[in-house]
Amino acid sequence: MDIVDAALLAAAAVAAGALNAVAGGGSFLTFPALVFAGLPPIAANATSAVAVSPGYLGSTLGYRAELAALPRARLWREGLLAASGGVLGALLLLVTPAATFRAIVPWLLLAATLVFAFGPWLVRRLGRGRPAPPAARALGLLLVAVYGGYFNGGLGIVLMALYAATGETDIQRANALKNINSLLLSLLSVATFVLAGVVAWAPALLMMVAATAGGWLGARAARRLPATAVRAVVVGTGVVMSVLFFVRG
Repeated sequence: MDIVDAALLAAAAVAAGALNAVAGGGSFLTFPALVFAGLPPIAANATSAVAVSPGYLGSTLGYRAELAALPRARLWREGLLAASGGVLGALLLLVTPAATFRAIVPWLLLAATLVFAFGPWLVRRLGRGRPAPPAARALGLLLVAVYGGYFNGGLGIVLMALYAATGETDIQRANALKNINSLLLSLLSVATFVLAGVVAWAPALLMMVAATAGGWLGARAARRLPATAVRAVVVGTGVVMSVLFFVRG
């Protein structure tokens, strides 16, 4: 990693941390930056997951009161599903041939961008439905966690949509569950990547520090920037990155 690559990765991580603090979508920057710096797509995806993982802890700690009010049995049940799905998704990534993953990356980025763009509308739309059976919610959470362990882009919005679709009417409770389950599946998927030896540690550590700094800056900026403008930047970034990866093909 030369000085130019280091500067690129640090800048991308700072911006990603800021985006995640304000609206999410930081992986639209960290993953492409690692690929452009020369990492193979699978290693870049694993390293990106490590780089953004500290942010989930901060988000979870911010919802301590809401989590304390939830039934302990539900937290354990959903936590185990999220953790299991994160491991399954990470293992699925590790057994995906490099050429196959490279071919589907543009589609994953585009899908995550669309989810991010239409996520709030989707959450409102799905929130009008009736509560789903516990088995349906459990299966949905497991599938979303597998996706999160595999790629992670737009994970928060997908989880919020799941909770809206399965009858969770309290937005703060849904946010609390989203944060802790994102943290758990991220920790387990990252542990899987570490044990498999696919994490590039020099870029990962640099980006973790930079993303933390970006998160602090983003939290301050969030009080001044309109949410619609931030979302537009995130969606625009996702579209540009999707196009670039389609062109690189």
